[in-house]
Amino acid sequence: MNSAFDNLDAAGFLEIWQHFDADDNGYIEGKELDEFFHHMMQRLGPQEETTEERVRELKERFMSAYDVTADGRLQIQELASMILPEEENFLLIFHREAPLDNSVDFMKIWRKYDADCSGYISAQELKAFLKDLFEQHHREVSSDKLEEYTDAMMKIFDKNKDGRLDLNDLARVLALEDNFLLQFHMDASSKEERKRDFEKIFDHYDVSKTGALEGPEVDGFVKDMMELVRPSLSGPELDKLRAVLLHHCDVNNDGKIQKNELALCLGVKS
Repeated sequence: MNSAFDNLDAAGFLEIWQHFDADDNGYIEGKELDEFFHHMMQRLGPQEETTEERVRELKERFMSAYDVTADGRLQIQELASMILPEEENFLLIFHREAPLDNSVDFMKIWRKYDADCSGYISAQELKAFLKDLFEQHHREVSSDKLEEYTDAMMKIFDKNKDGRLDLNDLARVLALEDNFLLQFHMDASSKEERKRDFEKIFDHYDVSKTGALEGPEVDGFVKDMMELVRPSLSGPELDKLRAVLLHHCDVNNDGKIQKNELALCLGVKS
C-alpha cells in the first residue's frame, strides 16, 4: 500500500510528517488529514482526476487499515506503518505487545539512558537507546542509519528544539499511557475510600512487591503525583521533588519509602 512513497527514508518521512502535522500536536487530523489523502491520491494516480469522492474512498480504505487506535486521526507510528517501507520503518522498534502503562517502567528507561544524570536525554544517549532497541528486535542497523534515525527522532520529539529530550518528550516517544493517578479522587471524603485508593496506588508503584518504594518506583510515583498539578515536569525538577519526598517520608532513612511511611506522609490512617 505504500507504493506511492517508494524509496522513502527517515528524512523524507520526517518532511512529510512535519508538513501535514501543521499544528505540531503529534497527530494528523481534521483538515490536515484531508490534505494528506489529497496529496496521497495525486501520488498514487497522477494521471487520474483527483475528486473529493476518490479522496474520501482512499481515506476510508487506509484509515480502516492503519488507524489502530480508531480515533479518526493518524499518530506518527500509524503513518510510518502506512507509508514507510518496512526496512526503513525505524518506529517499528517502539512497537510493544502491551503499551507502557506504568511510570515506574518508564523511569527505569529514563535512568538507564540519562547516563550523565543531567536530567535530559542527549542525542548521544538517544542513539545508545535506539541501538539497544534495534538489537532487542534483532534488526541490523548501520552507523549511518543509526545517525539518521537519531536525528529524525530528535526533530520529531524534541518539542522545544534544544537538542535534547526531556521527560515529556521521552513519554511521547514511548507512548506512555495516561497518568495512573488521574483515576482517583484525591479529595475522597470517607476513610474507607481513602484507604482503598491508597492500597491500589501503593500496589501499582510497588512493582517489585517488597512493601517499599525504592529507586524508579519512587521516581514514578513522584512523576505522576507532580504532573497532576504541573503537566510539564523536567528531569532536574523531578530529582529535587524526589529528594523532598524522601526527606519528609523516609522516617528510618533507608533510602526507601515503606508502605506505612507513605501512608503517614499522605495522612492515610490504618
